[in-house]
Amino acid sequence: MSTPNPGSNEHIAFIGGGNMASAVIGGLLKQGLPAGQIQVVEPFAEQRARLVQQFGVAVSDAPGASLSSAGLVVWAVKPQTFKEAAAQARAHTQAALHLSVAAGIRSDSIAQWLGTERVVRSMPNTPALVGKGMTALFARPAATAADRAAVERVIQTTGEYLWLNDEVQLDAVTALSGSGPAYVFYFLEAMIQAGTDMGLEPEQARKLAVGTFVGASALAHASDEPLEVLRARVTSKGGTTYAALTSMEQAGIKQQFMQAIEAARQRAGELGDEFGAA
Repeated sequence: MSTPNPGSNEHIAFIGGGNMASAVIGGLLKQGLPAGQIQVVEPFAEQRARLVQQFGVAVSDAPGASLSSAGLVVWAVKPQTFKEAAAQARAHTQAALHLSVAAGIRSDSIAQWLGTERVVRSMPNTPALVGKGMTALFARPAATAADRAAVERVIQTTGEYLWLNDEVQLDAVTALSGSGPAYVFYFLEAMIQAGTDMGLEPEQARKLAVGTFVGASALAHASDEPLEVLRARVTSKGGTTYAALTSMEQAGIKQQFMQAIEAARQRAGELGDEFGAA
């Protein structure tokens, strides 16, 4: 069987048609994969209608025999529904390569539920919706080099990616980058609120805050220098930035933030225990 390759005759199936699936589908279509080579299983009628209108892909409300044509199946389901969805699809997808974007569900469980060892787990994040995603990947030993390349061709349509050698690291990835956009939005909310409290219009505060995050992230991405060096260049002793950072250090914000990320990592592990194979 050939590997899934945008532009080939291979079909790609998505189990679940939410935001992450939509990000990948949009990227594949932009890369040139015909909409006729994509099918989506989505239980909610409103979401199915949106997928047809936005992408022109084939949709169904439950797994069926049509899945047997898929060379790659992308699992974009909630952790608590994965096992049930896998049971419905298993008979039609055992010849396929499987890519999971579900948080917490370990590849042992996925392989058991689907009756195949050709499983790749991933942890993407929502900036994939605008082609700026960051995705970590882990492949089970049965996934070949060609399988890994096929996954890369799909994931690169949403942004950057990296491979992990140890699956347990995906819990840390979930906490750091999977949940990470929410942390950025949280700090942006605080910056915008502070700006409005200091007399700026909400629109002005939002533009300044978002633009600052975008610019600082781009600078960090482009620079090989340590972040401490970049930070020091903005921080003159006795100046305004120094006053802000000193206040945050005294409040223990860095330690509290690190503790929050650790809480997310622990919860990722709990999801695997709670909803994994029994």
